[in-house]
Amino acid sequence: MKKQNDLDRLRKEIDHINDEILELLNKRAVLAMEVGKVKQKAKSDYHVLDREHKIYQKLAKRNKGPFPNSAIRPVFREIISASLALEHELRVAYLGPEATFCHIAAVRQFGQSATFMQSRSLRDVFNMVERGDSEYGVVPIENTTEGVVNPTLDMFIDSPLKISAEILLGVSHHLLSKKGTLTGIKEIHSHSQAIAQCSSWLERNVPGIPVVAIFSTAQAAQTAAKDPRIAAIAGEFAAKFYNLKTIYRNIEDHQKNFTRFWVIGNKATGSTGEDKTSVMLSIKDGVGALHATLKPFARYKISLTKIESRPSRERPWEYIFFIDLEGHTNDTNVKKALAEVQDTVQFLKILGSYPRSESKT
Repeated sequence: MKKQNDLDRLRKEIDHINDEILELLNKRAVLAMEVGKVKQKAKSDYHVLDREHKIYQKLAKRNKGPFPNSAIRPVFREIISASLALEHELRVAYLGPEATFCHIAAVRQFGQSATFMQSRSLRDVFNMVERGDSEYGVVPIENTTEGVVNPTLDMFIDSPLKISAEILLGVSHHLLSKKGTLTGIKEIHSHSQAIAQCSSWLERNVPGIPVVAIFSTAQAAQTAAKDPRIAAIAGEFAAKFYNLKTIYRNIEDHQKNFTRFWVIGNKATGSTGEDKTSVMLSIKDGVGALHATLKPFARYKISLTKIESRPSRERPWEYIFFIDLEGHTNDTNVKKALAEVQDTVQFLKILGSYPRSESKT
C-alpha cells in the first residue's frame, strides 16, 4: 500500500511539473510572437541557423543532469520549430517524395512545425531556394558506403546558394512489402544508392529476384504499397508512412552507414565556434600546383577534412576541387589562408561556413 501511495505522490509531482512546463512553453510562445513583430518591422531574417545552434550549445553546457545532453537538441528543436511557426512559416525544400531519407533529415534539422516542400530533382531543390519559394533546401552530399553524391557537387558550380548547415543521419535499410513475405515477390525496387549500399546482402539472400533502380526509396515504398508483387528497400519511416511490413531488417552491407546532407540557403551563416567551411577551386597548370595550393592551410594549422575532385565542364582534363576545412571564414587563420590560396588558383569559390554536426542519429 505504501509503495502505491509513493507512486501516486510521484505521479502528482510529475503532473504538476508538466503543467509548469506547459505554462512556460506558452510564455515562450508569446515572446516568440513579439520577436516576430520586431523582426517584421526591422525587415530582418526570421530564422537564423547559427543563433539556433548557439542555443543548443548553451543549454548543453548548462545542463547538470540527469536529463541527457543527447536529448536536449531534439526536445528544444521541436520547441523552437513550433515557436518559429507562430512568427513566420518556414519553408524547406527537399528531394521527395515524402518519407525519403532527405525528408527525414529535413525534419531532424527544422522540426515538425516547418513546412516541407517536396521536389522531383536536386536541380528543383536548388531552384526553389534560389527563387525564394523556400527559405532552405536539404540535399544529400555523401554516404559512408558509396561516397560523394556528385550531382550535388555539380550543382554548386553554377549556383549562388550557400551551405547553411550539415546533417549527419544514420541510415538503416529494410526489405519491405505489403504482406511482409518474399512469397510472390517478382521485383525489388529502390534508389540506386540504397541498392548499392545493400548489394552484397541482395546477392547472398535474394539472387533470383530482379532489382530495379528508381527515383527514390520513398517512391519504391509507394509502389510496394500498391503492388504486392513489389518489395522495396527503404527505411523505418517509409515503412510506417506507407503501411508496409518488414521482410528483413537492417540489410545494409555496413552497419555503420551514415549519410551527410547539406542545408542550402541564400545567406551566409554566422560563426558558432564549432564550424566547417567548404570551398571549390580550380588550380593552375604546373608541377606541384596542388601542393602549393594546400600549403597555406598547413601554415595556418587548418585541418582539411575532405578533398574531392570533379572534371571541369569548361576544359578537358581540368579538374575542380571541393575542400572541407575546419573553421569559419570569419576566423583570422581561415581568412588569411584563403587569401593566400586565392593567389595560387584559377578561381576560388566559398560555398559556405556552417555549424559542424556531431549528431548521427
